Amino acid sequence: MKMWSGRFGQPLDADFERWQRSFPFDQRLLAQEVAASRVHGPALQKAGILSPSELKAVVEGLTQIAEKAAASPAFLADDSAEDVHHFVEKKLVELIGETGYKLHSGRSRNEQIATDLRLYVLHAIDQAREQIGELIAALLARAEQAGSAAMPAYTHLQRAEPVLVAHWLLAYVEMLFRDQERLADCRKRVNLCPLGSGAVAGATLALDRRGMAEQLGFDAPTNNSLDATTDRDFALEFVQVLLLLSLHLSRWAEELLLFSTQEYGFITLPEKYSTGSSAMPQKKNPDLLELARGKAGRIAGDFNALVLVLKGLPLAYNKDLQETQEPLFDAAETMLSLLPLVTGWMKEVDFNYTRMQEAAQSGSLNAWTAATYLAERGVPFRLAHEKVGNAVRLCLEKHCELQELSLEELRQFSPEFEQDIYARLSVESVLALHDVHGGTAPARVRQAIAEGNRRLTAMREVAHAHA
Repeated sequence: MKMWSGRFGQPLDADFERWQRSFPFDQRLLAQEVAASRVHGPALQKAGILSPSELKAVVEGLTQIAEKAAASPAFLADDSAEDVHHFVEKKLVELIGETGYKLHSGRSRNEQIATDLRLYVLHAIDQAREQIGELIAALLARAEQAGSAAMPAYTHLQRAEPVLVAHWLLAYVEMLFRDQERLADCRKRVNLCPLGSGAVAGATLALDRRGMAEQLGFDAPTNNSLDATTDRDFALEFVQVLLLLSLHLSRWAEELLLFSTQEYGFITLPEKYSTGSSAMPQKKNPDLLELARGKAGRIAGDFNALVLVLKGLPLAYNKDLQETQEPLFDAAETMLSLLPLVTGWMKEVDFNYTRMQEAAQSGSLNAWTAATYLAERGVPFRLAHEKVGNAVRLCLEKHCELQELSLEELRQFSPEFEQDIYARLSVESVLALHDVHGGTAPARVRQAIAEGNRRLTAMREVAHAHA
């Protein structure tokens, strides 16, 4: 029996009925549907709709449904269930008889799906934050292992200045901390309970909305029934955060793809996360990195789908909102499957520190340091920049580095150069020169690693408080 069939005299067109069903994808909300129903039952008893024995039967029936679904996917095989709400009601009636129909008293599927989706997003946020924490921990560990190893930093994809490998890794740590902070902030707006909002105007029974919200772990009930049943801001915001996270992972993947090429040679791809070519026996392909880069496009598509579905919808519930579920599920499940693999890859990759160090010492990456040396001796920086640029041009002609020019050659560009310039041009001195908060000086990077571990511990403590 349909949940709405009384008013209709004709059956649905068979093709339309199959086409409009959401159960094939919203069945993943069964745990959330059962949880919300378990708190609705006691509220109905308080409102005088269910007797104590009926409530007991309802709760036991819901427990059996959850257990059967967890034990066997075949339990969810139902070609007639319209959606997860219809499925649970059908199974409940099969288990406990017509008393199962009473559970829908005072509520609407509009509030049910809004509640289920919020519970789903809350769980996904908590999972994502935990997984981001694992990835941050892996990056921090690799930063500690990198020690004093240097590499070139790039601007415009051209070598710019040397930095510590650890400093480069910490750049991604900062991105991920912002991502987890966005998730934590998003969680505050998700964590409101629509139960008791009814179809559009609020429940028709005197339900304890605050009590139901607290039992489900929500901070409070929603404030307006019209808004609560139609709001999908929380889904859009969550997927937007996942999109930013996916962009960060895509940038990470792109850099590592470049670094894995023979032209760079900075890393060796881990075989556990790579595949070969069906035609070229010598190939080792960076599949995880390429797929991680590609997933950003997929999640961007999910975000755009949500935006376009929600654009221009009048209050309150419209069936269009059914179309917000699959992009939400896809974005969440895509990211939650990707993050552990990225973490595993990060733990396995081998860095070619020798090659990176050599690259950090070639291409006149110490030119800014040389200009700073002159500025410290009274040469206006703009003129110092010009003088060092002329010296670099001579290096290009001679196929050498700045530190390989003689003092006489350097002094033809600026008489302020003295013998101590050579000590200043070493990669160690260049790194140490950037001795500011957030800079790549070794002492600053060690502080940043320690601070990163402290922030990670604090993040995990907050996340565990929500668990």
